[in-house]
Order: sequence, then C-alpha cells, then structure tokens
Amino acid sequence: MDSNTAHSPVFMVFPPEVTVPEFHRTATVHEPTMPFPKLLTTKIKISGTIQILLGLMNFSFGVIFVFTFVNPFPRFPFIFVTGYPFWSSILFINSGACLIALERKGTETLVKMSRTMNCFSVLAAAFGIIFLAFGFILDQNYLCGYSGEVSQCQAVNILFLGILSMLMAFSILELLIAMSFSIFSRHFDCCDCEEWC
Repeated sequence: MDSNTAHSPVFMVFPPEVTVPEFHRTATVHEPTMPFPKLLTTKIKISGTIQILLGLMNFSFGVIFVFTFVNPFPRFPFIFVTGYPFWSSILFINSGACLIALERKGTETLVKMSRTMNCFSVLAAAFGIIFLAFGFILDQNYLCGYSGEVSQCQAVNILFLGILSMLMAFSILELLIAMSFSIFSRHFDCCDCEEWC
C-alpha cells in the first residue's frame, strides 16, 4: 500500500431518503447543580436575601441606639449592653450569604455550612427574643423615670419602644426563616449529595 493512498479523503454520498445525523446538536444543557428541587431554589435565594436585609436592619437599629444616648439617660439600654444588634447582624448576614451561595452552586460543603450558619442564626434569634423581652421589662420607663420633662419623655420613650418592637419582629422573622431552612434541608439527607452536586 502506498503512503499517498492511505491518507486520501473519502467522500460519502447518501441517497435523498437517508438523513445525516446532526452532530452539532449533541451539546446538552446542564441545569445548575442543586441538592434541592427546582421549586425550592428560588425560595432559598429569597430567604437568603431577606436574612441579609434583616441583619442590616438590626445593625442599623444598633447604630441608632448609639446616637440616642443623651443626658437624661442614666445608662445604655439593656439590649444595647448585650450587643445583640451587632453580633446578631453578623450571623444573619453570614447565613443569608451562605444560602445565596448554596443556590448558585450546591456542593456538599455549602449545604453543611449553610445548615451550621442557620443553626447559629436560630440560636441568635432565640437569644435575641429573650434579650428583647427582658429589655421591654427593664427599660419600659427608661427615660420617663429619670426625666422631669413629660413631652421629651413621651417622644423618646415611644421611639425607644418602637425600635424594640421592630427588633423583636425582625428576630421572630429570622427565627422562622432559619428554622424553616434547617427543617427543609433535613429532608434531603437521605439523598446522596454526589448525584446532585
């Protein structure tokens, strides 16, 4: 056999009734890997975003407590002394960021990290609810007990109780979101993560 004939191209001619398979359609579309059903992926992203917003709002109310410290106040409010608005906001933002990262790329490590951060968020929200309940009891007449001016007392006391009420609502909402993710993610423990991830 001659070396020139070994590398000569071969042309195939097909009759009109035979179709040529289309090789350019062999590329498959890959869905994003996620250890949860598609219905839950958008809910996970929304929950993570809400957790980040709750953390930012908790931090903002903590900053407001810093600027409301004026002369008639004998001390900082109990909730500010515990530092709850600051350390809870760090945990809430981290757990929300883990959920958003989990929605984008679902790996076994991210699932475990999201569960851990949400467990910490559940604990932080539970402690926050307890601290806020004590804050309502201890600081009920926070300014009115020390200030002789009734007009200033009422205005600042209403603002103070409103901030405590908002912090309580944020803590309850964070508790529900973090607990719901922790509960729903336990249902997928039976599945092998390697087939999803």
